[in-house]
Amino acid sequence: MKKVLLFIVLLLLSTPAMSQEWINDKSFNEKINSQGGFGDSDNIIVVEFWAHFNKDNAFQEWNELASLDGVKYYRCDIALSPLMKKEYKVRMVPTILIFSGGSAYIKFKAKAGLDLLCPVDYPKMVRAIEVVKKESQY
Repeated sequence: MKKVLLFIVLLLLSTPAMSQEWINDKSFNEKINSQGGFGDSDNIIVVEFWAHFNKDNAFQEWNELASLDGVKYYRCDIALSPLMKKEYKVRMVPTILIFSGGSAYIKFKAKAGLDLLCPVDYPKMVRAIEVVKKESQY
């Protein structure tokens, strides 16, 4: 009984940290604008364009990234968001865009091939966010 109770408590504690926020064609502007991302250079919005067939190669450290001050991380399923896929010229997944002040500053995209590996790791993503924060101040 104690093990079951402990498991339930751990599950409840880990659920908020493990939940992934998703956006699509309908919710893109609402979610991005509600975070103060567009027009507010202090906030960084990271959007990962994702596909179910390539879920194993998604950006794995999104939870740590989303915990950074002033950073909001979303995933966008390209199958459910053809307008966003077209607007941001997403040809391969994963593709990751970093936004600040309404503009996409940095784009990481998978290289053509059969593996479609994630094009960026956590340290490189953090450096890119720091660059975007610095550049968007001007």
